[in-house]
Amino acid sequence: MKPERPSSCTSCERELPLTFHHLVPKKMHEKYAVKQLHGEKELIHYGVWLCKDCHKKIHRTFSHTELALNYYTLDALLQHTDFSKFVKWVSKQRKPVKRAPSKPRS
Repeated sequence: MKPERPSSCTSCERELPLTFHHLVPKKMHEKYAVKQLHGEKELIHYGVWLCKDCHKKIHRTFSHTELALNYYTLDALLQHTDFSKFVKWVSKQRKPVKRAPSKPRS
């Protein structure tokens, strides 16, 4: 069963709409190494509630393999230098962060 939805992001603690982040990406659930590492955990419900900004940052920073094998807990994610710097910064923002427009293609 999914953890109960909190009132704020479990990462930055801002009170914004939340999305469920599977700590082990669904695409990785059937991989042999993932099954060996995580055993009998019910992976489909193993995750945390995050704001969209934190959720997007995780998926921009880590590959599915990295998430499944190395960063499958909130503590591990928060110990990563780039992600922890982002969380420290974003926690001070009052509204969702708008991504800067990308450079026009030539």
